[in-house]
Amino acid sequence: MARRGDTIELAVLGLLHEGPMHGYELRKRLNLMLGWGRVLSYGSLYPALKKMLRANLITEVAATTTPTSRRPRITYEVTAAGNEHFQRLMTEVGPTAWEDDNFDIRFAFFSSTDMEIRLRVLEGRRSRLQERLARVQGELERTQAEVDRYAAELQRHGVESVEREVRWLSDLIRAERGDGAATPPSLPPPAPSTTPRAAGGVPSSND
Repeated sequence: MARRGDTIELAVLGLLHEGPMHGYELRKRLNLMLGWGRVLSYGSLYPALKKMLRANLITEVAATTTPTSRRPRITYEVTAAGNEHFQRLMTEVGPTAWEDDNFDIRFAFFSSTDMEIRLRVLEGRRSRLQERLARVQGELERTQAEVDRYAAELQRHGVESVEREVRWLSDLIRAERGDGAATPPSLPPPAPSTTPRAAGGVPSSND
């Protein structure tokens, strides 16, 4: 839960770095960033916002009303301390930077990151996935004869999804090294939440 809270905090700071937003817009943008398999509820968002308010990372702006509702919408904006905290988080390089959720958020705000840091995060993510692939491919070879064809297909699909992301990361790394302004390759489609990555056949990077 603490890690998820840190991920939400980074995402909120990054979005508010672009400009003030109210809670509904923040949740909509966060869900787009996290992907359809990881929907963020208000029950997760608002406690994180309150914690950030207490830490003076964000502040509330005058509430506004909408034509369809008289209930005021509170708008949030990032403080100077919040901007400093966001920049500090974006320069951190370590295992948490390339975990599944954290990497997605970091990548969404790569335009706020120096090329050297981008490369270190991309290479760390690729190494993490390559380790995962080596482990799971070995397990797949050992267990393939012991499971039915549907379970084997599910495992194989998970392996192929990770292999696709490794290729995408390699393309990104080559583009960064060759030209810092190069257009990155298209993001591979996210794996459904029922693939082995989520179901356990391909362990998450938190394992």
